[in-house]
Amino acid sequence: MRSMNRVTVVTGGAGFVGSHLVSLLVARGERVRVVERPGASVDHLPLSKVDVAFADIRNESAVREAIRDCGVVYHLAANPQLWTRPRGDFRKVNELGTIHVLRSALEAGATRVLHTSTESILTRSQQTTLIAEDQEVSSRDVIGPYCRSKFRAEHYALHLARSGSPVVIVNPTLPIGPGDRGRSPPTQMMLDFCLGKRSAYLDGELNLIDVRDVAAGMIAAIERARPGVRYLLGSENWSIRSVFSHLAKLTGLPEPRWRVPYHVALVAAYVSEFIADTITGRIPAATVTGVKLTRRRMHFDSSRSLAELNLTPRPVSDSIREAVAWFRACGWLQQAEKSFRQDNRIKHDQKNSGF
Repeated sequence: MRSMNRVTVVTGGAGFVGSHLVSLLVARGERVRVVERPGASVDHLPLSKVDVAFADIRNESAVREAIRDCGVVYHLAANPQLWTRPRGDFRKVNELGTIHVLRSALEAGATRVLHTSTESILTRSQQTTLIAEDQEVSSRDVIGPYCRSKFRAEHYALHLARSGSPVVIVNPTLPIGPGDRGRSPPTQMMLDFCLGKRSAYLDGELNLIDVRDVAAGMIAAIERARPGVRYLLGSENWSIRSVFSHLAKLTGLPEPRWRVPYHVALVAAYVSEFIADTITGRIPAATVTGVKLTRRRMHFDSSRSLAELNLTPRPVSDSIREAVAWFRACGWLQQAEKSFRQDNRIKHDQKNSGF
């Protein structure tokens, strides 16, 4: 049994998944310490009920101090985007940062450590079957600097677990739902559609899961998962087109009419990244890694992991609806919806006037 004076640590606890995880842990009566990067916004957390330590996970001594007296550690902190400048930051944050957190947690006497990996490192070229948690992937199959950094981080976690350390691993697919202040790639994709920025689409497959079910799955993994085994936290397989079709029904916006050929999208992504690298410094609308992943089979079968963790995710259609409601509550959609209503009014007036 965990010592009562030990604290549950959540790295990246102010992020999309992390903030939902923190809420669940607080509701369970656990003492929680959130470890976030210096300068991160934490105002949306229940600050009266959690401690916050600011530490750059690239700095091992800062990590060691932030997770002192830990009992359980949930390691979520990472750069989840598919582009960053410079690219070496992926390795420093996602790989070396993981090494610092996991090593410091074990040295501090943590009884259980969870490492958050990703589904994108489980894809292979020429995949024809659904992907399960026991998929074997070589480093040659891993696409882009983000995926490579997460691939190496998972290998370190697996090495610790298979050497006898109490480290468990979860691989969430794409989390969606309310509360994504950082606008991860699936949230940005849906938001762009709601803002009228998606008149075209790129063919691709996705596996989606509600962010709250990911958080619940992490707690279940701490309690039930076997070290050295990968647990796939996924729910429903969708296509990008089907997501847009569902959003169209929710919002009244038209579905995208044109399918963008893969090679056109890839060239556009290279151009977008070049502009982001040399001029804007902002995340590009299309990333090379993201476009290349659309060529992979990204449909998953999480049934074994979900059964072992006793987790039943909610319908993804509900999660998409709640995400759109949250966009609206944040004020992100008002101008786009106002313009849409004005356009419809003009079309109605023109039709009635005979033009």
